[in-house]
Amino acid sequence: MAEITAKLVKDLREMTGAGMMDCKKALAETDGDIEAAVDWLRTKGLSKAAKKSSRAAAEGLVATTASEDSKTAVLVELNAETDFVGRNEEFQKFVKAVAEKALDQDSVEGLAAAEYANGKSVQDSLTDLIAKIGENMTLRRMAKLSVNEGAVASYIHSATAPGLGRIGVLVALESTAGKGALEALGKQLAMHVAAANPEFLSIESVDADALERERAVLKEQAVNSGKPADIAEKMVEGRIRKYYEEVVLLEQVFVMDGETKISAVIDAAAKEAGAPIKLTGFTKFVLGEGVEVEETDFAAEVAAAVNG
Repeated sequence: MAEITAKLVKDLREMTGAGMMDCKKALAETDGDIEAAVDWLRTKGLSKAAKKSSRAAAEGLVATTASEDSKTAVLVELNAETDFVGRNEEFQKFVKAVAEKALDQDSVEGLAAAEYANGKSVQDSLTDLIAKIGENMTLRRMAKLSVNEGAVASYIHSATAPGLGRIGVLVALESTAGKGALEALGKQLAMHVAAANPEFLSIESVDADALERERAVLKEQAVNSGKPADIAEKMVEGRIRKYYEEVVLLEQVFVMDGETKISAVIDAAAKEAGAPIKLTGFTKFVLGEGVEVEETDFAAEVAAAVNG
């Protein structure tokens, strides 16, 4: 029997997109003949995943889950080609399980390589699911927030099932206050993040380059207005404050009452809870955000097929 080397397995994976264990089995079944192994995988429907990998996957699900003590929580995004797959129970079950695995990982690469079931990795198990369901799918990204004391709260918008939906938000609150109070506050803040879309946590965390670009634009506008230099400078500073109110979470007005700053909402909650509360981080996933989907002119496509 021919030796099944790591290079053979790697080459077969690159040719077919099939999982590592499936490639090993195919090579064993065909005595190391890589062409025969490709055919073997095709007969099993496992090499279809490679052909599907060129199709854009911008639908799917965002999932969230948390540790038992609520001190760590994760967001995971798995993409598929259609929203139909997002409603598929088997896909939903897989996404939930992958989110649980993410609690022990720090990167999407580590998550993809983590053991899922039956000795296969998450990525190899996803490849199997692609072959079974018949759509391209991608483990796109994950995020994790943790606190030493307190809670990481989550919110799923447009939920299709518990912990699954199209928009996911995490909010980390460091505090010795009661878990119930922190989770209630955290959920409200997470809902705010979903609606208001802040870019930065605090004024100190605003990207220096982004601030400089904003300042340059505002200064040019002020100069072009014909105002004296001292007045123009005051106009710029006023507009920078407005910029902070638009993009900095702690400076934003709470969407649920339309008048209180987020920083003041947290201060009030801390006073009621009898313990300081510090918002240490947030993250937001919007399903398919940034994925380029090729728009197809189906009429032109059909016409080309008929004419050619």
